[in-house]
Amino acid sequence: MVTRVPAVLLRHRIVVEPYLGDTAYGPHYGPGIEVRALAAPARRMVRAPDGRQTTATATVITAPGLECPPGSRLTLPDGRTATALTVAEHTAPGLPIPACTEVMCE
Repeated sequence: MVTRVPAVLLRHRIVVEPYLGDTAYGPHYGPGIEVRALAAPARRMVRAPDGRQTTATATVITAPGLECPPGSRLTLPDGRTATALTVAEHTAPGLPIPACTEVMCE
């Protein structure tokens, strides 16, 4: 049984700069880390952490345990910079579904 999303399916490389908070000079991000992912341009309506509805323009799937709080900056495979709107850890213990982290980006 597969417990994690197989690395062979994570065909793209993205850079994640975790959001650390706001400062007097604007948002502050941690150092960028390169992560294997599966990135797909897909428009979907999502609810942002502040409650507003917005359109996500990309979905990124990575191995479980990615440190990417909402507001983090992601550089996608096409070079576009996106902001993480929602982050979901998918687990299904005992089911034949691999665990992964899904990030919806604006």
